[in-house]
Amino acid sequence: MLTTGAGRLYFALQAVAGAAWWVAVFAVPPVRRATLGGLDPVLVAALDLPLFVGASALAATGLRVAVWIAAPWTALVACGMAVYATVTERAGWGAVLMVAAAIGGAGAALLVLTGRIPSERLLAGPLAFRQARPATAGRNVGRTGAQIVGFWGLFLGAIPLVIAALEQRWGLQLDPPAAVPVAGAVLLVPASALGIWAALAMSLRGEGTPLPSAAARRLVVSGPYRYVRNPMAVAGIAQGVAVGLLLGSWLVVLYALSGSLLWNRVVRPLEEADLQARFGAAFAVYRERVACWIPRLRPWAEEETPVRRAAGARDRAPRRSRTPERGS
Repeated sequence: MLTTGAGRLYFALQAVAGAAWWVAVFAVPPVRRATLGGLDPVLVAALDLPLFVGASALAATGLRVAVWIAAPWTALVACGMAVYATVTERAGWGAVLMVAAAIGGAGAALLVLTGRIPSERLLAGPLAFRQARPATAGRNVGRTGAQIVGFWGLFLGAIPLVIAALEQRWGLQLDPPAAVPVAGAVLLVPASALGIWAALAMSLRGEGTPLPSAAARRLVVSGPYRYVRNPMAVAGIAQGVAVGLLLGSWLVVLYALSGSLLWNRVVRPLEEADLQARFGAAFAVYRERVACWIPRLRPWAEEETPVRRAAGARDRAPRRSRTPERGS
């Protein structure tokens, strides 16, 4: 669990890394060219050493005012470096490193200032957990199809294309072997099929959609959910990696893998808390039997809930229960 201590540790590591980077900037010309391009290192250091390295070191002690200096400065530098690299086609590595530092610094700042990362705020408004209203199977399938088009178009189309374009503009692109795009295409087909299969199970068996604001009304443990607990997440991450391979973009692959960490750390606990609240023991048994990421070799056959198991033990003739269905 992330705590204030984790945030302070991050700032400590950031201060050490920043100091080491500045040593390399002045001592190793290739590092200076790759991260600063044509910027004057003396002028940049005059601002960055106190506002980034120094403020990060003080933030590591828990000094709140230092947090309010280090995190905004890092975000400002990240934006500036991204613009500079895009316009000049130089200092691409500097832009990537500062963007990563800005994201990490924002999370660390929340931990130091509030003691936690308010992940529940990410699922608010149109993304808040709400059970779908009763609807026909056709309407649920249609809504799910529209969600797939929108989400795939954004997260597997527009965003990866922008990332790949910036990667090329910043001079960070690699020259992958011809087999890499082929591998991406091979991976994309089954990953997409898995995503569609899971979405249909959600619509037809769960009487809802994959979107939290129209979550399935019934617990679904059929179809791909018999093998892995979150097949749509597995499919989405595999699709992202596949798109990165197709584009020959290591940054897109990193984007997909980073998305898996974000989903597992932020979204999954909230989703599973909602499922536990709505479906109780049935979901608890399912969660115990089916893993989140690693598929079972054999499909899970529904086991009785504790209440039914107790009743069966008394009767010594347990009946086969209806297959519950998993939502969200």
